[in-house]
Amino acid sequence: MAGVVRIRGEIVERMLEEARQSPGTECCGLLAGRDGVISVILPAANALASATTYEIAPQELFRMFRFLREAGLEHMGIYHSHVAGPGVPSATDIERAYYPDVAYFIVALEAEAAGRVGAFSIRDGVVVELTIEVS
Repeated sequence: MAGVVRIRGEIVERMLEEARQSPGTECCGLLAGRDGVISVILPAANALASATTYEIAPQELFRMFRFLREAGLEHMGIYHSHVAGPGVPSATDIERAYYPDVAYFIVALEAEAAGRVGAFSIRDGVVVELTIEVS
């Protein structure tokens, strides 16, 4: 993955909206698109209903991937919010980064970083911040 991730502006806004709608629980979901641009957001329920971690239930994940395949979309990212922590991947985020070829977006809700959206490549425990190019 190059150091730049391209995403439509309305998708960034939707991630922020999702995070603000559930301020006590990490929100989460998948991001998809075509031709190297993320243009689709698929919000998911946080199966753990936790303020410090997230998980998409296997059956919901299966449905989402089936939808992507049927729609001819490429899985390009995963997003979640950090309710009280900084907008960088936590140790748990790094440990559970099961998709090394996608961008991991984190929406920070903490006062200092409120509204900050960061994107990261997480591969084999190595985290690299990506430049977000909004189109």
